[in-house]
Amino acid sequence: MLGKVMIEGIRAWINGSWTDSQDKPGGRQDRLKLALTALLIEAANCDDRFDQAEREVIARLLEHRFGLSKSDADQLIAAGEIAASESTELFHFTRIINDRLSPAERVDLVEMLWEVAYADRVLDEYEDSLLRRIGGLIYVPDRERGMARQRVLKRLGLDQAT
Repeated sequence: MLGKVMIEGIRAWINGSWTDSQDKPGGRQDRLKLALTALLIEAANCDDRFDQAEREVIARLLEHRFGLSKSDADQLIAAGEIAASESTELFHFTRIINDRLSPAERVDLVEMLWEVAYADRVLDEYEDSLLRRIGGLIYVPDRERGMARQRVLKRLGLDQAT
């Protein structure tokens, strides 16, 4: 369960009152994890349903990407849900992504987002729109975004027209 200190830290981070002097060891990495998680949760929430399949996909992706245990991934998802619900814009999260991830790592993030969008095996128009917006904000060209989608569809065994 998230402690009050962690929740207050998330709120401070989102509203901009968090300073680098407040960072503990790993703080910059923790903010990257939280920003990435919040974007994955935004992708899951954009069709107004954050179901168990999407939650499991996000947990698996976080476990793999950051080498987390299931418990740590679940805590990160809970923190990401708070961050996503209390943020009014994507820019705060995408700025951290742009500052800390290479172009290739940002394409990997787009693949992760596609996996969340296709967790229910169907792409909703709002999910597609959000991924286009995030792709633009993290400077992943449409062509790269489309190729990432095709790789995910192939990996999931879905029809390319889905």
